[in-house]
Amino acid sequence: MSLVRLIARPMLATVFVVQGANNLRNPDAGVPGATKFAERFGPTIERRAPSFPTDPKTLVRINAGVQLTAGLALGTGRFPRLAALTLAASLVPTTWAGHAFWEIDDPAQRKTQRVQAMKNVGLTGGLLLAGVDTGGKPGLTWRARHAARDARRAGKGAKREAKLTARKARNEITSMPHRGKS
Repeated sequence: MSLVRLIARPMLATVFVVQGANNLRNPDAGVPGATKFAERFGPTIERRAPSFPTDPKTLVRINAGVQLTAGLALGTGRFPRLAALTLAASLVPTTWAGHAFWEIDDPAQRKTQRVQAMKNVGLTGGLLLAGVDTGGKPGLTWRARHAARDARRAGKGAKREAKLTARKARNEITSMPHRGKS
């Protein structure tokens, strides 16, 4: 692992570990935003996943748990790509519910929430980069593309070999003397 990855992943994960732990212990601060989220998306969630909770306080805790767990995974290098993409996905409802600056009339509060939303956009960009970082190793797309190419080459080689074998067998059969029936 490069020195940059060794340092950057924990730095990126820090905000999620700290905020995730804080929101898990004290979910009340996120309840107003989660209430708006539950009102907007609760019916859809209940239709598609009836057993999934839509209580705002529970939603805050679930999001906090996801961010804490994925943040720890990213920071320690355990499944870093999956952890980074999970964190990026968790930022979408967090930003929409918690930093809806477009709904605020007070210019000072609007500016503060816009800065927080843009911070989350920047974090999402960093997480997306971390999510596609293969650590210098070939990614799944590259591996699949090369496996398909190798399979095509092997298939062509097998086809060529089969044709040569068939031709050789045909030549041997035609060159054999015929024996009459006795």
